[in-house]
Amino acid sequence: MKHGTFLAAIDLGSNSFRLEIGRYDHGQLQRVDYLKETVRLGNGFDEDRNLSLEAMTRGWDCLARFAERLTGFKPEQVRAVATQTLREAKNREEFIQRGCQILGHPIEVIAGTEEARLIYQGVTHLLPQSSERRLVIDIGGRSTELVLGVGTQTLQTASFRVGSVAWSMKYFPKGEFTETTLYRAEIAAQAVLEEALTHYPRHQWDSAYGASGTVGAVADVLEMAGWPVGQISREGLNWLVKCMLRAGNANKLQLEGLKDDRRAVIGGGVSVLRGLMELLQIDTLQVAQGALRHGVLLEMVERDAHTTDARDVSVQRLSQKFAIDSTQAERVSQVAASLIAQLLPEQNARTVDFKRKLHWAALLHEIGMAISTSDYHKHGAYILENADTVGFSMPELYRLGLLVLGHRGKLKKLDANFEEPEFTKLLLALRLAVILCHARQEPQIQGMALSCNPQRQRFYLAVDSTWAVQFPQSAHLLRQESLAWQKTDWAFELVMP
Repeated sequence: MKHGTFLAAIDLGSNSFRLEIGRYDHGQLQRVDYLKETVRLGNGFDEDRNLSLEAMTRGWDCLARFAERLTGFKPEQVRAVATQTLREAKNREEFIQRGCQILGHPIEVIAGTEEARLIYQGVTHLLPQSSERRLVIDIGGRSTELVLGVGTQTLQTASFRVGSVAWSMKYFPKGEFTETTLYRAEIAAQAVLEEALTHYPRHQWDSAYGASGTVGAVADVLEMAGWPVGQISREGLNWLVKCMLRAGNANKLQLEGLKDDRRAVIGGGVSVLRGLMELLQIDTLQVAQGALRHGVLLEMVERDAHTTDARDVSVQRLSQKFAIDSTQAERVSQVAASLIAQLLPEQNARTVDFKRKLHWAALLHEIGMAISTSDYHKHGAYILENADTVGFSMPELYRLGLLVLGHRGKLKKLDANFEEPEFTKLLLALRLAVILCHARQEPQIQGMALSCNPQRQRFYLAVDSTWAVQFPQSAHLLRQESLAWQKTDWAFELVMP
């Protein structure tokens, strides 16, 4: 990455949307700008788990303002991630499709465990280097993430469906605070979070850190009231609860440091935080400066360097876990790379990204064989779509699963995706590579020419006539492949002079 490059990370949270812009300078990221808007996307659900038009419009309007600030940014300089609300929403595609058009950049919905990992990376990046075992918590609008790690290495990640917006709506719908409602909210939060005791017991970590939203809001109030700066203690939380009970209602709560955009969700946030600290025996929570958006920026730098991309590590781990034949996987990957280079000869950030995804699909195309050799491509797609895989967003895993699903068999099941030329090219390159490597030997591909006529939606593979004589089974399989593509909007033709 060139020094002076600007990068932007967008966090589409359940309560707030945030835009962080940094400048890459000799291995470091320096903040250039930070924008935050309270959108409350997470309180726009109806009974069927669909987001209301009003809530989506608030989000789209915010993205339009972010888009203006990002004028001139290239696609590889921006990454937008969405969290729990869009993980839950049944109509999320409606929001994302229009949101991408407004923003001018893709929006990725990331899994809860991936969100936790990125939060940890953002937090530890802004902490001194240390060998201490760190517990990091982030209480968002509709989910709470917990991470245990040492240095920059995460050891355990988890995401729980409990947060400030969800709990405020459920237990404090009118903003009223009583001992009964606060107690019920805390106990309910602990019931959801109880599983955390198994993986985050007190003896497993040395220091606890809190990131972002609720933690930052509570810390600001306690600091203004004279409590230690940058810390949240259980005693401090108990004092805050007493203040809330005296006020009786969020609208009457007058505390220095409490911002108006936090007032409506303070009840839920405090309940979850207090319940969590008691559950995990956290006496003092250190307030961290880093957050999800910082982790996203760091990941962008790492991906650009192609040295520490977490997705490469995940693919390797999956390969080992499911005992994939690595020799065959590498063989298919190399042939697929040779073919796709003819269809996507240009070298830019977009094509490099496409080719890496083809590489991962090739390495994992036989992952389903760990379940059964029959319909293993279907088993493989299921594994990838449901795996907690570090570094991948949910749409990325879905697309990877589609490539694995489509690398053999009928193509009709993938009809909807043939509208995307890039995906179609990746799929064809993978299918041809699997065919050419069918004997699990190095294929003879010298002289093969793969081309595409995008206007006619036709692919052509030209081979020497002597090749077909020398490798009759491969030629037969390629002719069968031509028949398979006749049932799609695209065509594949084997050309022999």
